[in-house]
Amino acid sequence: MIQPLPSATPDGVPTPTPVATPAAIDPTVLARYEMPESARRSLETVGPVTASEGGLETDAFGEADGQYVETLMRRLTAPLPSRWMSILLRRALVSRVDTPSHTNGADFAAERAWLLLRMGESVSARAVVQGVDTDNYTPKLYQVAMNASLATGDPAGLCPLVTGAMRYAPARGWTMAQAMCAGLSGNPAQASPLIATAKRRNVASGVDLLLAQKVVGAGAQGRQAVTIEWDGVDQLTAWRFGLAMATGVAVPDELYASAGRQVKYWQALSPSVTLGDRLAPAEAAAAQGVLSSAALVDLYAAAAEDEDTSSAVSATANDLQTAYADRNAEARMTALRQLWGGPAARPAYARLVLTARAAARMNPATGKDEADHLVAAMLAAGLDRTAARWLGTVPAGGDAWAMIMLSDPDAYRRMSYADLAAYSGGEGDSALKQRMLFAGLAGLGRLASGDIERAAAALDVRIGAANAWTRALDRAARTGQSGTVVLLAAVGMQASGWKDIPPEALYRIVGALRAVGLDGDARMLAAEAIARA
Repeated sequence: MIQPLPSATPDGVPTPTPVATPAAIDPTVLARYEMPESARRSLETVGPVTASEGGLETDAFGEADGQYVETLMRRLTAPLPSRWMSILLRRALVSRVDTPSHTNGADFAAERAWLLLRMGESVSARAVVQGVDTDNYTPKLYQVAMNASLATGDPAGLCPLVTGAMRYAPARGWTMAQAMCAGLSGNPAQASPLIATAKRRNVASGVDLLLAQKVVGAGAQGRQAVTIEWDGVDQLTAWRFGLAMATGVAVPDELYASAGRQVKYWQALSPSVTLGDRLAPAEAAAAQGVLSSAALVDLYAAAAEDEDTSSAVSATANDLQTAYADRNAEARMTALRQLWGGPAARPAYARLVLTARAAARMNPATGKDEADHLVAAMLAAGLDRTAARWLGTVPAGGDAWAMIMLSDPDAYRRMSYADLAAYSGGEGDSALKQRMLFAGLAGLGRLASGDIERAAAALDVRIGAANAWTRALDRAARTGQSGTVVLLAAVGMQASGWKDIPPEALYRIVGALRAVGLDGDARMLAAEAIARA
């Protein structure tokens, strides 16, 4: 008799139903669960600021070739000498616009952010970078994203990108970012061997390694204290700036001289810098257009409440309060003169930006003797209609008159050659300012065609000269490519200062901006030429 085989399971316990071995989850399926289609952002249109919020229209680059547009951005030297051109360029670069043909949307965002960083616009650059989903990043965008995080003093911003960067764009910085992110996530046990490996492989050394270790120590459960010494360091890099800002380490003033001007503007935007140390770079940033007049005033107001503020800063803050709030008009005017450097001084442009709204409160009768500076201050903040109310008070042929003629949004008549010839050139380089006034008026269409030809010959401004740049600008304006026009206008303003910008270039730029509907920017740019030439 055949005996049954013994059961493999205890009596009374049912045999479990066989289950198939689960297959690996398709990464594309997993990605849809992590971020559903409705939350994904297309690379066809990228940018944080819509047209309703002050940006350019989505078709700002029209049919322009993306490689051509990227080349313009890559080769543009920044910062620019003009506050208003810089403001307009920032608007164009942060606008939510369609990606031009023949380029990848992530690469296009990278070029925009890289130019913003060179302009000193660290916060705007980070916003553009963050407008792209991380699974769409390209090697170029990884590189620019690291610089944007460092420029804003935010190494934690690197952490969501480390895994992808190490796969697609490995570099020494990302190797160190692995260790820093481990420390910032509260896992120093993982960070320490990463730091040790990086040191052994000479990935980083000296102050660069010490700054990374300090970031690791700043994380939760970080127990190491690192002292940073700048002795022997002769170059300020984005890495050193960013990690110093993140950990509250003061950078010596002499090191800022080793970097471009844009790093000073990054410093002005960094909340980790003490108020007293931020004021000087903030004034420079305001003159450049990185900070607004209101932001600069707010910074001084905050500094006035700080117990560690120096006596000089306190005096400036007190004068500023008087200029804005005193009920006595003469006292306000005296405070303004003090802020401008004295009755006989030509004010620094940053101080005109600082006092813009205080100037707008002045009565023309009280401020008649300082009309040139008052009008320039108002227009530094774009207060064009407020400045236009001074037209009946300021003497014809002076700087204030010239700036109002250029900036008045409600101008109803064209000027004549006689009006133009009556301009004396005011303070500064009078001959250059006469030519700038002509170029601005002609570009704005505020001179009759016959008078334009006559003045061009008399002042030797060759507005009819053509070259590759003028042809490209005219073509972009004719096809309504406002974004391309702004880039080409910025290309035409690459110079060390206003004195090096040809009047004929201003004429072309102002005319092109008007042609694509940027009239207000064109007027402010033309008026700035009078204030700063």
